[in-house]
Amino acid sequence: MIRVLICDDQVVVREGLRAILSTARDIEVVGEAGDGADAVEKVALLAPDVVLMDLKMPGVNGVQATRTIRDRYPRTRVLVLTTYDADEWVFDAVRSGAGGYLLKDTSREGLVSAIKGTASGKSFIDPSIAGKLLSHVARSAPTTQSTVVADLTERELGVLRLLARGLSNSDIAERLYLSEGTVRNYVSSILTKLDVTDRTQAAVLALRYGLAADDT
Repeated sequence: MIRVLICDDQVVVREGLRAILSTARDIEVVGEAGDGADAVEKVALLAPDVVLMDLKMPGVNGVQATRTIRDRYPRTRVLVLTTYDADEWVFDAVRSGAGGYLLKDTSREGLVSAIKGTASGKSFIDPSIAGKLLSHVARSAPTTQSTVVADLTERELGVLRLLARGLSNSDIAERLYLSEGTVRNYVSSILTKLDVTDRTQAAVLALRYGLAADDT
């Protein structure tokens, strides 16, 4: 069962999301929060697997809350669900460690799929804003891979390429004929070598250096 915390400053939105998710198998809404500070407190109390996080809220906003949650409770994933597709919100949320970014017009099926995928370690970016993120990465990309990925072994590079395409550890294990435990070890080593805290940040770096091309 995937434990979900809903964070949104609008009661009607929280109630709507709770009603939608109550019909989904394997998902349990364990609590609600009305702002970022409340979300951080509820994560400490309830230990959810996934936080559905709004961004623009009074007091502590969703970006600030996401950063705090990922720093303090790395086992909890954050899936942004917001009406804001402005560049600065997208980039700040991803940099803060969000495991995905969806807009509120996402279908029920898309939302449920994103929650399940986020809980398993996949990264979800709404198609309508994926272009913005990739363009930003391309504009900020250096001309060479430099030393950022130079320490990765060939096998780690292979795992990183698949991770950047959104594959879960089990999917990567099947693709590379490895055990899931071995893939977890590779992912942990990759995060350490890239000096990032989660898969989303590693995926962004992979995109930045052109390592996500489908060449396998």
